[in-house]
Amino acid sequence: MSGTAHPLIGVSELTAALAGAAPPAVLDVRWSLAGPPGIDSYRRGHVPGAVFVDLDTQLAGPPGNGGRHPLPDPAAFQAAMRAAGVRAGQPVVVCDDADGTIAARAWWLLRYFGHPGVRLLDGGFRAWSAAGQPVSTEDAHTGPGDFTARPGQLPVLDAAGAADVARAGLLLDARAP
Repeated sequence: MSGTAHPLIGVSELTAALAGAAPPAVLDVRWSLAGPPGIDSYRRGHVPGAVFVDLDTQLAGPPGNGGRHPLPDPAAFQAAMRAAGVRAGQPVVVCDDADGTIAARAWWLLRYFGHPGVRLLDGGFRAWSAAGQPVSTEDAHTGPGDFTARPGQLPVLDAAGAADVARAGLLLDARAP
């Protein structure tokens, strides 16, 4: 699993990677706007060895002028990823329930902050459990990671930038054929 790999990883490929000599770190980032908290889903069952990472407190800064889930502070994100066991040279797989929206955010954040080897579990935890793979209810205990956050490795489009693009007429009309 390298930085040039396809951004999705299937259940069978993840199973093989977890059994390999250098398994990836697995981050469970389940979250739902309507609740319950993602940690509850994690505790009911997750990919063995997966560490729960919370959208509200670890994948976003405090709500405010930057929105409900603004970019996290680099030092805070680095600390959260190190606590989750993310290492600079180790691949990372992120998963959510199934639709990939929160996993995609975690993927983007890790890439934005400089980790090239990140993939999303295709179909999320639902695909994992539907495939009959083992499920754990124990909290994962990983050693501390050494990930260093280096912001700016991917572009960011903020509200002001989006407005500039719209004013310049560069946005395509979604209704056009």
